[in-house]
Amino acid sequence: MLNFSKKLIDWYLQNKRTLPWRSTSDPYYIWLSEIILQQTRVEQGTPYYFNFIKAFPDIKSLADADEDVVLKLWQGLGYYSRARNLHATAKKVAYDLDGIFPTTYSEIIKLKGVGDYTASAIASICFNEVRAVVDGNVYRALSRVFGIETPIDSTSGKKEFKDLAQKLIDIKDPATFNQAIMEFGATQCKPKNPYCLHCPFNTECVAFQQGKIERLPYKEGKIKVRDRFFNYLILITRDGKTVLGKREEKGIWQGLFDFPLLESETNLDLNTFRECVKGFSIKGIDEPILFDNLEVESIKPGQTEPIVHKLSHQKLHVKFWVAKVVEAKGLQTIPFTSFSEFAVPRVIDRFMETFDFEEH
Repeated sequence: MLNFSKKLIDWYLQNKRTLPWRSTSDPYYIWLSEIILQQTRVEQGTPYYFNFIKAFPDIKSLADADEDVVLKLWQGLGYYSRARNLHATAKKVAYDLDGIFPTTYSEIIKLKGVGDYTASAIASICFNEVRAVVDGNVYRALSRVFGIETPIDSTSGKKEFKDLAQKLIDIKDPATFNQAIMEFGATQCKPKNPYCLHCPFNTECVAFQQGKIERLPYKEGKIKVRDRFFNYLILITRDGKTVLGKREEKGIWQGLFDFPLLESETNLDLNTFRECVKGFSIKGIDEPILFDNLEVESIKPGQTEPIVHKLSHQKLHVKFWVAKVVEAKGLQTIPFTSFSEFAVPRVIDRFMETFDFEEH
């Protein structure tokens, strides 16, 4: 343990990637990067980081933004609760804390959407507080180097890894240590095919020496994935409009816009969908409108096979059904040409990228 910190930092200084948030210690930018990179690869998150700081150069401008604008900018990153929490925290700092970002771990962790890992990262990188970060990269690196088989998803495992990281951290330079161990897990001690032969710890790494690389880190249980079957109804009026509504209820994609949704128990074919859509109620401007009451000219599938969209706990089987109607009286309609202005789930956005409503 005595030379772990030095070896790690030496490796980092020679191998670290040049990332935009590493050139600043401004807590707004560090916080923004950490929220964006939660459950997101650096390659995917970096363009979003640039887009956000361009649109919102400071926390006040983010706080003042409309939520729909924030969600539209976030579109494609998934886990949209992160964007809503980001916006809520910006308002908290801008309006309740006079625009001053909290400077200690104990205050930072009180912010909405901020957990131990993010609070530790901000406190150490921006304010030099000796708080070790522990995320998936850190679990993997420490479990392999020290041969720890305690499940990382257990209460005892989380405490054990946190305590170990806290013992190992360089108290003189906690910011560099934390960035180093995150980088090491992300680029060197990778989940698959880690660079063991060129690793600074290969002579002492328990997993490498004992052939346990593939086994560690160990998890207690697997996440149970639920299958759901979504049928989106794309209504097209004679004057080139469609129906798009905002998802207000809690759950996936809260705050985003989508087409009227009929959820089924299994995949539907056209005939079964025609039966299921009878009596289907669509949220109207004043009251729900029954699909049966619309003057429907035709219904056909928008694609041949369902689109499979995987989330952390759910696997969505998504089908789009195109219904031509004379008009959509009583429903909130938008011109098809303005569809791109709305924040929608990525699965809808991808489908619409190739959809030509004029052909339907």
